[in-house]
Amino acid sequence: MKHVLFGGDGFVGRVLADRLVKDGEEVVVCDIARGDVPHYAHCRFINLDVTDRAQFDKVDIAADDMVYNLSAKMLSPLQIRAKRHEFFWPVNYYGTENIIDKMAASEAYRLVHYTTDMIYGHTFTYPQTEEHPANPLGEYGLSKLATEDLAARWRERGMRISLFRPRLIIGPGRLGILSKLFKLVDYNLPVPMIGAGRNPYQFISVFDCAEAARLAWKAGVPNEAYNLGSDNPPPVRKLLGDLVRHAGSRSFLLPTPGWAVKRTLDLFDLVNLPIMDPEQYLIADEMCILDCSKAKEQLGWSADYRDEDMLIAAFDEYRGGLAAGDRGAQATPKSKATA
Repeated sequence: MKHVLFGGDGFVGRVLADRLVKDGEEVVVCDIARGDVPHYAHCRFINLDVTDRAQFDKVDIAADDMVYNLSAKMLSPLQIRAKRHEFFWPVNYYGTENIIDKMAASEAYRLVHYTTDMIYGHTFTYPQTEEHPANPLGEYGLSKLATEDLAARWRERGMRISLFRPRLIIGPGRLGILSKLFKLVDYNLPVPMIGAGRNPYQFISVFDCAEAARLAWKAGVPNEAYNLGSDNPPPVRKLLGDLVRHAGSRSFLLPTPGWAVKRTLDLFDLVNLPIMDPEQYLIADEMCILDCSKAKEQLGWSADYRDEDMLIAAFDEYRGGLAAGDRGAQATPKSKATA
């Protein structure tokens, strides 16, 4: 048996591939680009674009292989309204369809697939369990929800598919939308909040996220969906206040009327000058906290990293990148279509 990771050179994929290699497993990484990471000395890499069905001939999947889909287009970089469907759907939905079709042709039946908490949309019940209504607010969430419907159809045909719905994944190597926040703090500028900042904001560590996939394999790939998020997320005001103090910044937090900010951001989005994606700002002042007890009970999973520590570590990496840039080094990794 081998582990085949589509999008395995991305953010979560690199961590998962490294852990599986250290477990002594045979690992094959399929991705559009290959980074300079040590575990490639012990696993195989196949250059592959999941949107091109013909390229799947490069991959030999056996019936007892374990398959993981980590390929995805994310909410960063920002896209204008007219471009969002064509940006998200080819990789997120049709790429997933190509992977499952390849598995079916190979008679492989076990898949771990990442979707997103963005399938939930606005908060109707708190905390959000896996049974929370699904009502995505944009093309990213819609493309991911469509893959869950696809998975449901293939489960009826005998596949075992574990789905993971993570909150915002952070860790070494990805800043994304956080870079805007960090610039404000670094330049001692006011940090506006959408609302009063009393609602919590929940992250998930890339390491905790990757471990969930490994545990799903160990558990026999349950036909279930699982939320992934940190434990006891603090209010936004405390989270950002701790960051400002850690940075030694003169920035201050600026509460705003949430409804007014959202309507302003809607206007910028309407005229193709997006500042944030609607899927982010429309829920920014809501109680979007995932209940992760199901993953803990069924998989033995735990969230080992705190939001406060993750955000500060990401800021320190941001500052380290700036320092490297001053020395002529590359400050940030290139953008890729992988989770």
